Amino acid sequence: MSEADAAVKDRLVSGSEIARLAGVTRAAVSNWRRRYEDFPAPRGGGVNSPLFALGEVQAWLEKQNKGQDISAEVRLWQALRAAYGEEISMGVTDVARYLSRREPTPDLPPDVALLSDELARTESAGLLVEGLVARLADSAGRAGSDHVTPERIVRAVRHFAGDVPADATLFDPACGNGTLLLAVGPGPGLKRFGQERNPHSARLAQLRAELAGRTDVTVVAGDSLAADQWTGLRADFVVCDPPVGVTDWGRESLLLDSRWEFGTPPRAEGELAWLQHAYAHVAPGGRVLMVMPASVAYRKAGRRIRAEIVRRGLLAQIVALPAGTASTHAVPVHVWELVRPRVPGETSDVVRLVDLTGNSPDGPLEPAPHQVVDVPLIELLDDVVDLTPGRHTAASHRDFRAEYESLRVRLGQQLERLAALLPPLAEGTGPGSLDTSTVGVAELARAGLVEYGDREPVSVSDQLDTDYLRGFLRSPANVRHSTSTSGTYRLDSRGARIPQLDIEVQRRYGQAFRELQEFEERLSTVAQLGREAVELARGGLGNGALTPPAAGD
Repeated sequence: MSEADAAVKDRLVSGSEIARLAGVTRAAVSNWRRRYEDFPAPRGGGVNSPLFALGEVQAWLEKQNKGQDISAEVRLWQALRAAYGEEISMGVTDVARYLSRREPTPDLPPDVALLSDELARTESAGLLVEGLVARLADSAGRAGSDHVTPERIVRAVRHFAGDVPADATLFDPACGNGTLLLAVGPGPGLKRFGQERNPHSARLAQLRAELAGRTDVTVVAGDSLAADQWTGLRADFVVCDPPVGVTDWGRESLLLDSRWEFGTPPRAEGELAWLQHAYAHVAPGGRVLMVMPASVAYRKAGRRIRAEIVRRGLLAQIVALPAGTASTHAVPVHVWELVRPRVPGETSDVVRLVDLTGNSPDGPLEPAPHQVVDVPLIELLDDVVDLTPGRHTAASHRDFRAEYESLRVRLGQQLERLAALLPPLAEGTGPGSLDTSTVGVAELARAGLVEYGDREPVSVSDQLDTDYLRGFLRSPANVRHSTSTSGTYRLDSRGARIPQLDIEVQRRYGQAFRELQEFEERLSTVAQLGREAVELARGGLGNGALTPPAAGD
């Protein structure tokens, strides 16, 4: 056993790490602990988060034929996990620093250094670090401050960026560990600049570039909004996957900042601060591709800024990406594209909206015809300025006239049937039927004449009509007994009573109750159809799809 292997086996691992090691779920590991008396005992941690000796776990897995061959890369990852915990991003950075041989790394654990050297003998340092970064992106336990752009987001931004000239300048003001900054555009020639608030992530981004032999990349540490390190930079292309949901982005000290060309962002609209910061750094004729939560497209607080961007014709398109594209985000994701005009007036009079939300996250990113629409600016500049692609693509591909005519026909048919359903009723000759001889429904149930179905009681006797029974359960006297103290109605027949009438009379009542029930249900259908017709007509008249007939038509 090598010195590195011995050091790794002494490390402690969690149940989740054992699950990944064995290729099973965490629940399976918990089950093993209960079922097998010889499962290794915890060597640390708490009751709810025990830690186990990696060497003991590996031996047990091999004994039970549940183990898998552990690659050197996995052993390095386990060692980093054990040494750095939730700060594993710092650990990956330290490995990159160590392998670059340019910086001292006194804090790097000896076993991590040994494993890194072992791996570096079989593959390049650059590929080794890229493998660790890929694991970092998939790691659910990384620190919340370490933002890593998911691979599917990178793929989408690269797709919609299209061909980037090799002599262009690229900028990412929130570049994290450099994944998006390094991925967009051709490899050589493109000058890339980045800034990242987390100094460890910024250093990792720079080291990744250097280990890959990229001399055209410069990344600096610092908060781009509060302390912009690239004030004079005007890039041909700005890409950014900014922090999401951050309200403490420094608004109070930046109220008069010249970057707020479209309006000072509200505290809750930090994403619109990042968008304007990116736009401030784009050169004439350049483009911005910004990853945004879906809520930025419709939130009330950002309406004025959205309206100003649309009014100026700077918003080229918004793409709603497929569900699951950003597994690390708690919200759906859009990609916004802004273009700075080369000369005044060189703007677009439409915004392209693309809705890919129904696609597979790993499927093609080219939209089908029904998923894309070019919307005139004037149609977007209403009271809400809702830029959600799905709202507009669905409306643009609707046949308003056919839908409206279909609703009118259905509504007319329902109205014709409605009048015929209301039963004719004669004048009664005495007091209400419940004021005469009655019997409790509970008594009928005990006698075996009534059974309780899923929702309402049912007669199981040829001496009791079910519609008659249910009709009287809904009579005002019984409803009062079935109303809770909060005023809500619930069908509860425990205290209900029905008149004692001959079966033939019951059937006459049952017929009337049945017709009333059908009338009530159809009336509800008519009301719903009416609401749909009104909404459709207003929408069609408002967007020009429908028009009032001319006189004489």
